[in-house]
Amino acid sequence: MPSPESLSIAVDIGGTFTDISLLDRVTGRVWRAKTPSIPSDPSEAFLNGIRLALSDAGMPASALTQVLHGTTVATNMILEDKGARSALVTTRGFRHVLAIGRQDIPRHSNFYTWVKPERPVPASRIVEIDERIIAGGEVTLPLDETSVLAAAAAIRDMQVEAVGVCLLHAFANPAHERRVAEILRAELPGVAVTISTDVLPVAREFERSMTTVLNASVMPGVTTYVERLEQRLADEKVKAPLLLMQSNGGVAGAAAIRQAPALTALSGPAAGVVGARAVAAACGIADIITVDIGGTSADICLIKDGRIGLTQQGKVGEWPLPLPMVDMVTIGAGGGSIARIEHSTLSVGPQSAGARPGPACYGHGGTEPTVTDAHVALGHLPSRLLGGRMELDVEASRTAIEGKVARPLGLSVEEAARGMLAIVDNNMVGAVRVVSVERGHDPRKFTLMPFGGAGPLHGCALAELLGMSSVMISPAPGILCADGLLFADLRAEFSRTLPRAGVVDMDAAAAVFDELEAQADGWLAAEGVGDQDRRISRVALLRYHGQGGEISIPWAGSSEAVEANFAARHKELYGFAMETTIEVVTLRVEATGVTVQPPQIALAVSAVPQPYDHAPVAFATGVQQVPLYERSAFGAGARFKGPMIVTQLDTTTLVAPGWNGYVAENGAMLLTKAEGPVQ
Repeated sequence: MPSPESLSIAVDIGGTFTDISLLDRVTGRVWRAKTPSIPSDPSEAFLNGIRLALSDAGMPASALTQVLHGTTVATNMILEDKGARSALVTTRGFRHVLAIGRQDIPRHSNFYTWVKPERPVPASRIVEIDERIIAGGEVTLPLDETSVLAAAAAIRDMQVEAVGVCLLHAFANPAHERRVAEILRAELPGVAVTISTDVLPVAREFERSMTTVLNASVMPGVTTYVERLEQRLADEKVKAPLLLMQSNGGVAGAAAIRQAPALTALSGPAAGVVGARAVAAACGIADIITVDIGGTSADICLIKDGRIGLTQQGKVGEWPLPLPMVDMVTIGAGGGSIARIEHSTLSVGPQSAGARPGPACYGHGGTEPTVTDAHVALGHLPSRLLGGRMELDVEASRTAIEGKVARPLGLSVEEAARGMLAIVDNNMVGAVRVVSVERGHDPRKFTLMPFGGAGPLHGCALAELLGMSSVMISPAPGILCADGLLFADLRAEFSRTLPRAGVVDMDAAAAVFDELEAQADGWLAAEGVGDQDRRISRVALLRYHGQGGEISIPWAGSSEAVEANFAARHKELYGFAMETTIEVVTLRVEATGVTVQPPQIALAVSAVPQPYDHAPVAFATGVQQVPLYERSAFGAGARFKGPMIVTQLDTTTLVAPGWNGYVAENGAMLLTKAEGPVQ
């Protein structure tokens, strides 16, 4: 029986399934469940999942003390251009900042045919007002409130649901923005108003304006969604606080998310990274590369010394979103990625069969050959999934591959399937190198941690391509994003771009840091974090004089140490350091409310169980009868050798020939490359 007043529940909503993890923080016991997602009303799947997990635990909803949630509502609204109709208020003369944007084009686009995408807010819904603040924060033209009232009248006629306010150099002095927001809220009741200094108080007008506009466009939808969740929880007699996952790898309360809902964009993959770090830490491993492979995409992240790196160069679809977010790379490679032949060349992805119709083997009418179909055709997947509830159609997979890949290329079905997997694996290897080699890290010194529904099928193959010798499979790879929510700390960042970039001035920086830390303390207090659980760290974004981009480094106690750390990091990333002036551009305070980690329940020690079946698997060296094991039958200390297939409710693991493994106390499987030639 769970301990009273110790239950935390995490709900992660995906496109096909909603994953739920219920944790007793006193004993460490976990109950997990999956339920179909409901795209028309995600809050219904949210509630269904909570009820299912509580039923398994035999506890009422009123016993919950914490509810954590990962949502893609904001991300989907931006990607699908379904945000609220919005307007933008800006300084006179800067109406076309969004339209001008940047001079560069997407990396893989054709220079001659690329067309600049239509902006979320056209110039016809951008209104200028009279005011001017210069880069140092000095007011050179006082705010003309008459122009603000005229702007409000114009916006009223536009029939918008949200308004963003982004004034020139407001990051150096937010007074005008705050006054404009006061007037607009009074003049436009029922219209959501957001200002840039509440979302991204840093330099670069295009990125700051775009972030403000995107935040405004998702604010009504996210606010309505959060209110619906809170009402459903109240109806269930749940009094526990609702915390939502952010893209920075931490969680925040509903009030903070209502003010800056853009903080949840790209938050889905972040929870899985947090969960992966926790599982690895329990095994004493601090350096890992995570590969989260779902149905449509793969998200890759590197964790060094147990620290999850952040970036402020993120994008959502076509748009820059320079909010602090987990530094990861996403590519279109997943179980549903479709194989196609164009000009006699085989490609896999980024197009996906999705959940419906899905891969051909799902039996939902899909006819395109997918990565999942390749696994089925080679025997990597058992004939039934989801605990026997879902039967796979092997012949449908073979037919799809034969007709659209094998026959056109003059290959057997097995050769075609192996070719499909080789292509998608190499695509993922390229992404792994982006987060490792291009960041100055040798992937061979890391442990690979594949998760997601399709991840453990690719683990050994990816490791071999990268020259890595160790792979870790978490206890519940397909539900790791929900598990990660349970381990996530409360987290927020408070940034300020300096009025003018300049040399490292410790006294000036201390004054700014003091102000930012006061904001951080206020946020932690509002979230109910006790003094003993508060952590505050200082970060600086620096560059060499003349550069256009910054590097973030931890703040040190002296200007010499700050500059030395920057030079070392620059050399690590780019291979050289420069003998020129180092400038401080932005200062940031990272506030953390530490989540108390539950005790780890050690698995009982046992030997390797007997396989429950055998199945033919087509390896490059020939067909072998491979044993099938149920994951729950393994105890701590069990040692095994590949090839073998391990099945469980949320995923299937392929232990390739030439790989050995054992089970750790926390239930993770640790695979190592065997010495000698691979079979």
